[in-house]
Amino acid sequence: MDVKAAPNGVATIEDRILRITGYYGYYPGYSSQKSTSRSSVTRCKPGANCPSSHSGISRQLSPLSVTEDSSAPILELQNRGSSGVCGHRVERQNRSADDGTQTHSENNSQENRIKAHCLSCTSMVLKAIWGLLIILSVSSSWVGTTQIVKITYKNFYCPFFMTWFSTNWNIMFFPVYYSGHLATAQEKQSPMKKFRECSRIFGEDGLTLKLFLKRTAPFSILWTLTNYLYLLALKKLTATDVSALFCCNKAFVFLLSWIVLKDRFMGVRIVAAIMAITGIVMMAYADNFHADSIIGVAFAVGSASTSALYKVLFKMFLGSANFGEAAHFVSTLGFFNLIFISFTPVILYFTKVEHWSSFAALPWGCLCGMAGLWLAFNILVNVGVVLTYPILISIGTVLSVPGNAAVDLLKQEVIFNVVRLAATIIICIGFLLMLLPEEWDEITLRFINSLKEKKSEEHVDDVTDPSVHLRGRSRANGTVSIPLA
Repeated sequence: MDVKAAPNGVATIEDRILRITGYYGYYPGYSSQKSTSRSSVTRCKPGANCPSSHSGISRQLSPLSVTEDSSAPILELQNRGSSGVCGHRVERQNRSADDGTQTHSENNSQENRIKAHCLSCTSMVLKAIWGLLIILSVSSSWVGTTQIVKITYKNFYCPFFMTWFSTNWNIMFFPVYYSGHLATAQEKQSPMKKFRECSRIFGEDGLTLKLFLKRTAPFSILWTLTNYLYLLALKKLTATDVSALFCCNKAFVFLLSWIVLKDRFMGVRIVAAIMAITGIVMMAYADNFHADSIIGVAFAVGSASTSALYKVLFKMFLGSANFGEAAHFVSTLGFFNLIFISFTPVILYFTKVEHWSSFAALPWGCLCGMAGLWLAFNILVNVGVVLTYPILISIGTVLSVPGNAAVDLLKQEVIFNVVRLAATIIICIGFLLMLLPEEWDEITLRFINSLKEKKSEEHVDDVTDPSVHLRGRSRANGTVSIPLA
């Protein structure tokens, strides 16, 4: 129907407002119809019938009634208000949940960092404890081996037979390793499977007869020469001198690695090698270049040289080996010694070079003690690399020098003059210089710079502390201190 605008234009403005605000109950002429319906409604007395009015209202109203139209905005506002409140509540709950999860994740990450730090500290402490125990074990086993050899020489002097006998005990290295595997590993493996796994040190195909002869023969000869020359030197020199001269093998390893393996050149290790050579000359001079002294020094230096050649060739042809592969290789050397080198002591026995009256007369206790300690030394050297830092193994080796010196002094077998003592100290210092890492100069510079930074920070703190104290006192007294120009 046609809606006429009021003279004052109220209906038109209301229509426009409803149309602009998007009220869903709006239709053209809504405001005029609403005013008409209000004017046509008459009050009836209670109990009276007003059909005309009701019919008029029903004819004039749209399908939506006045009650529905008037209540619709209220319901809409209520819905909007309730939805707005609920939305704010949900939003706050989501924000609080997000904050809680973020705080929880930060706490978890902090706890994980603390746990990781504690685990790293615990592992470092355990490594240090294991390192201390292995240092003492390595040095004591090497000192014990050397001193037992000296005791055995009083009644029995057959150095090659002693070398052959002790090398045969290397066969027990892999069984000892496999026993430790059974005791510690969660997944147990059969002996053959473990043996094949560890034989990969010889190649992907494992240990074959060709590789057994090709790879084991040169290392077995070098092993035997190293031990045999060491025992020969112990006949001519004291245990202290021989153990000190044997420490020169670290310098020889560096020189051979630099020449053969093209390792990095390091000036500090050249200085250590020169110190080792100087100690060797001074050791020979300590007895005024006596014949036995010179021969003993030559034997000890030869033993250190063959030991260095063994290590360099092992690194060249076989590379690095884990504990199981090292145990397999040393046991293989023992088998090779038993099979192929056993004819040498037999020849020496029948040629009267190394002869003994009967097998019952052999000092089996000293021989077994020497072989057992030698095997323990080899096992500890390889176990120590797994359990602790490799540098500690070398420190345990050099500590055998003061250990042998203490025993020799107690036995009154050595008289330390100035030259011998200086030679021993120089060789030991050269050995320790060889243990410096390749980046020792950078590490040293970083350490010095950090000390300088700490000193400068402490100096700045000392300078700023009095001014802060002065300001605090002046403010407490209610005055302001003005620095003088």
